[in-house]
Amino acid sequence: MGNDKEQIKICKDGPYLVTGGVPLSEEHMDPDEDGNTKGFVKGKAYETQDTYTLCRCGHAEKKPYCDGTHVKIGFTAPEVSYRACYCDAARVYEGGTIDLLDRVDLCAVIRSCDRFQKAWRLTLMSSDEHPEYEQEAIYEANHCAAGRITVRKDGIEIEPELDKEIALLNDDHYNAKGPIYVKGGITLKSEDGSEYEIRNRRTLCRCGETRNMPFCDSSHLRAKHMKGVTD
Repeated sequence: MGNDKEQIKICKDGPYLVTGGVPLSEEHMDPDEDGNTKGFVKGKAYETQDTYTLCRCGHAEKKPYCDGTHVKIGFTAPEVSYRACYCDAARVYEGGTIDLLDRVDLCAVIRSCDRFQKAWRLTLMSSDEHPEYEQEAIYEANHCAAGRITVRKDGIEIEPELDKEIALLNDDHYNAKGPIYVKGGITLKSEDGSEYEIRNRRTLCRCGETRNMPFCDSSHLRAKHMKGVTD
């Protein structure tokens, strides 16, 4: 931990400081006919910079980058999220051939888990006779950008292969700018210098209104300043 050059540092009552030349782009949540996410579609790619700051208050005029607006509006954002290891805090749903780990406090309402029978029911229905339930549960869990749910098979957690990059998620279905999708196990540092558990996928708040700072809790869906799907 802490040896990789790609890092995100949470600045006290300020932006996310990104170092190490992490690629930055926009991605759109691709909805099915019911509004549930079936995948992500690449959008605008930003010029790669070795160091940059991303707005965390949600009010910068130059989003996605910080322009100092957080100082003008008196933005405060203490880190209040539960810091326990994911596996230790997750509820486990045991199925026929797989288990599903669930950390509901990390939910960002990505909605990949609501497709078809939903990931929880698919897990319970999984069996050697119906491998399609297991496959769909894995698909839905792997598209949970927040990392709320994870499928475990034979004691091993199944994770998608993700490069180290940051995507600004846009929720076209609700016409809202969504969270910051952090991929590939990028180091996340607290304002006090301590490190969060390394995760392959997680979503950080960029509207400034989450009650689970620094992680997204879907508050952007209700925030007027996050309407519109492009910066």
